Amino acid sequence: MAANKQDYYEVLGINKSASDNEIKKAYRVLAKKYHPDINPEDKAAEAKFKDINEAYEVLSDPQKRAKYDQYGHAGVDPNGFGGFGGFGGFEDFGGIGDIFETFFGNIGFGGTSRRKDGTQKGADLKTYVEISFEEAAFGVEKELSINRLEMCEQCQGTGAKKGTQPVTCSNCKGSGQVQHHQNTPFGQFVNVKTCDNCHGEGKVITNPCSKCQGRGKYNKSKKIKVNIPAGIDDEQIISLRGEGNPGNKGGVPGDLYIVISVKPHLIFNRDGFNVVCEIPITFTQAALGSEIEIPTLDGKVKFSIPEGTQTGTLFKLKNKGIQNLRGNGRGDQYVKINIEVPKSLTDKQKELLKEFAELMGEDSYAMRKSFFDKMKDALGM
Repeated sequence: MAANKQDYYEVLGINKSASDNEIKKAYRVLAKKYHPDINPEDKAAEAKFKDINEAYEVLSDPQKRAKYDQYGHAGVDPNGFGGFGGFGGFEDFGGIGDIFETFFGNIGFGGTSRRKDGTQKGADLKTYVEISFEEAAFGVEKELSINRLEMCEQCQGTGAKKGTQPVTCSNCKGSGQVQHHQNTPFGQFVNVKTCDNCHGEGKVITNPCSKCQGRGKYNKSKKIKVNIPAGIDDEQIISLRGEGNPGNKGGVPGDLYIVISVKPHLIFNRDGFNVVCEIPITFTQAALGSEIEIPTLDGKVKFSIPEGTQTGTLFKLKNKGIQNLRGNGRGDQYVKINIEVPKSLTDKQKELLKEFAELMGEDSYAMRKSFFDKMKDALGM
């Protein structure tokens, strides 16, 4: 049977020389992707999730990895000569929930975690909210509508019809687990599995609640107000503790993760907590200098462009940027000057420009003269 299994390194998508950190990173990514809570009723994802955990359970343990590298699946097969010490697969950890909790803690969009006392944290939820550039800069309060599970008031979360109670599972006698004894040439091994009848709950519902159909919870839309802080950036995440799905058996509720999407601005670009704005000016304004109006997040301000300003010049307006998330003041605004060359000149305008060029002469353009001097030296001209 082991011969038909996929190579554990292939399951995690890593090389055989992968480090412990690379193994853990690959596991975390795949476990989140295929977790049953994120893929409900998806048998293929559930099977993939089990394969991922089985592969990680072996490759994350130096001794088991060494046996696997030397003997393959036979080296870590509970029915083979390598063995897992008689505990069978990754049930050593107390089930998939405990493995997920061990490496992800209580964070993971849609994830749940089962405790030793049977309580289970509710699933985390994720939602998205789009805000404007200005709202990101100054902060805003938003009202969100989320769909989440609520504890059923009719059955008080038991899932059983009012006046009845869940009964002890006859298959596992309330333990939530069943044991299979296996005789091998090396002795008897005990393989502990989650009970298929009660799915590890230890109790079954014979008369389900009519409101929640025996789930103990039902879907409900709820409005939540969230304060989005000034300075938040695109794709950053806000977490609201306890605003996810309710837990099981007295477990704490999950958390709500809000992913921020900031709409692009028509004239401003963001660089950290600074703001960049490109402003076109005329040749005359650049040559003679001019007072222009510059847009900022706080409104328009007047700014004096000095004579002889070159295209691409950056000017800084202090404290006109975005509020630092930690409250350490504001960033700056950088104004980039672009000199616009006129098109479709009239004959009169062309004549005046030619006259102007003759009056200026080549020596008046220092940058141009410097470039051509360097070109002559470089090319030996």
